[in-house]
Amino acid sequence: MGKTYEGGAPLAEVVRSGFVEGMHRGSVVVLDAVGVPVAAAGDVTAPIFPRSASKPLQAIGMLRAGLPLTDPADLALVSASHAGEEFHLARVGALLDRAGLDASALHCPPDLPVGAAAREAVLRAGGGPTRVQMNCSGKHSGMLLTCQAAGWPLDGYWRPEHPLQQRLRAAIEEFTDEQAAAVGVDGCGAPVLAVSLTGLAGAYLRLVDAEPGSVPRAVADAMRAHPEIVGGTRADDTRLMRGVPGLLAKVGAEGVIAVGLPGVGAVALKIDDGADRARMPVLVSALRRLGVDAPVQTEYAEVPLFGGGVPVGAVRPLW
Repeated sequence: MGKTYEGGAPLAEVVRSGFVEGMHRGSVVVLDAVGVPVAAAGDVTAPIFPRSASKPLQAIGMLRAGLPLTDPADLALVSASHAGEEFHLARVGALLDRAGLDASALHCPPDLPVGAAAREAVLRAGGGPTRVQMNCSGKHSGMLLTCQAAGWPLDGYWRPEHPLQQRLRAAIEEFTDEQAAAVGVDGCGAPVLAVSLTGLAGAYLRLVDAEPGSVPRAVADAMRAHPEIVGGTRADDTRLMRGVPGLLAKVGAEGVIAVGLPGVGAVALKIDDGADRARMPVLVSALRRLGVDAPVQTEYAEVPLFGGGVPVGAVRPLW
C-alpha cells in the first residue's frame, strides 16, 4: 500500500476579539522557477485529491484526444468551476448545441449555481437545480465533444475505464510526474486522481512554462485570458488571475488551490478541514515567499470575522 496523507501543520488561526478561538491545519508547498521546493509545511509528498484543480490537466487530455475547440473562451470553460452566471450557462448551452446534445447527456448532477449571486437569482425566479448550472458542466460538455470527435461512445464517458478517462489520466500523470495513487469519484461524478501537492505544483509550473503554441500553453493562456469564465465575477481564482499578471490559478474543493507564475514558481496547498476561508491567506503567505506581492493580495491576506455586523477579528496565516 502506498503512502497515506498524514495531515498538515497549523497554517492559519482564527482570532476573534483578540482571542484565538481555533485554527486550520493543512499542507502547502512552494516551488521556485525551476521546480525546486523552497518552502513547505505539512505533508506535501503523500497523495491527496486535487479535486477541480485537476481541470486544466484534464483539458490538456481532451485537446490531445481531439476536442475540437479553438476559441480560448471555450477552453477556459472546459477548465472551469464556473459560478453559474448567465454568460457561463449560455456558453455551456452553445457547446451542447454544437454537439447536437442537450443537458440530459451531461452526467454531472443537477445543482444550483455555486456562485452566491447566481444561486440567489435562480431561487428568486422560482428556479431549481439543473445539470447546466452545476459548476462542472463546462468540463462535462468538453468531455462529450471529445468523445464525439474521437469516435468513442458517449455512454459511460465518466467511467474510469472509458477511453476518454484513460487519456485524461495519462495527461495528469504526465504533468504531475507521478502515478495516480488512487481513483475516486469527484463531486460531478467524473474520476478524480490522487497525486501529491508537490506533483500538482509542478504540473502548474509546467503549464505556464510550456512552449507557445503547444496544447498545455493553449490551456494556460485561455484560462488567463478569460479568468471570469474559469470561476466567476467574484471567484477567488478569477480575481487572482486578474490582479497578478501572468498568474494561472485554479481552486479545488476541500480547501485546495494551485497556482503557477512563469519565471517565478508555483504553489499548491490543501486545508485539511476543507475551509475556503483559510485557503487564500495561506496562499498569499506562500506567494510572498516567491517575492509576489500584488495589490490584489492585500484583500486576501486576512479574512475578516464579524460580530454584530462589524469586523471583530480575522482568519490569518500562521505560516
